[in-house]
Amino acid sequence: MIAEKDRIILGIDPGTNVMGFGVIRIVGAKIEMMDMGILDLRKEGDTYLKLKKIYDFVILLIEKFLPDEFAIEAQFFGKNVQSMLKLGRSQGVAIAAALQRDLPIAEYAPLKIKMSITGNGAASKEQVAKMLVQYLKISEEKLLPQLDATDALAVALCHYFQSKSLTSGKKFSSWKDFAAKNENRVRGSRK
Repeated sequence: MIAEKDRIILGIDPGTNVMGFGVIRIVGAKIEMMDMGILDLRKEGDTYLKLKKIYDFVILLIEKFLPDEFAIEAQFFGKNVQSMLKLGRSQGVAIAAALQRDLPIAEYAPLKIKMSITGNGAASKEQVAKMLVQYLKISEEKLLPQLDATDALAVALCHYFQSKSLTSGKKFSSWKDFAAKNENRVRGSRK
C-alpha cells in the first residue's frame, strides 16, 4: 500500500465583514489542526480596502503555512443580491491570492461541507464546530466566539475527505459514512 503524501490544506470561509481561515496538516493517516482564526473587517468602512486586506491576508497565510492546497466555501444563493455580490467579491479576491501563489483550488458548497463533517447538510454552525472539536481534538480555549474560523476549518477537512475519496477509490457520502468505513481511524473521536 502506498503511504499517503504529507500535505497542508488552507480552508477559507469568505466574508466581507469576517473571513475565517483554518489550516490542517495531514501526516500519513493523521490529521491535525495547525491553526484557525479570523480576519475581522467590521471596522473597515471602505469596500475596496476590505478586498485589499482580504487579498493581503490570504497571501500572508500562504507564506506562513505554505499550504499544498486551497479550499474555499462557495457562495450560497440567497434573496439579498447585494450580500451575494459582496460575498462573491470576497471569494474572488481570496481565490486570486491562491492563484498568485500557484495553489490548486477547490470550492465546496455549504451543504456539501456540512454533510461531509456532520452527515447532515442542514447542520448548524455549532454542530459543525462540535464535530470538529471531537474529530481534531481541539481544546475549548482554541475556539473563537466567531464560528467563521471553525467553518473555514470544516472547508479544509471537507476538502481532505473529498480528495481522499477520489484518490483512494472509496466514496464517502457524509462524515457518518466515512466514520463507518474507517472505524479504526475515528474511534477516539466518538464518545
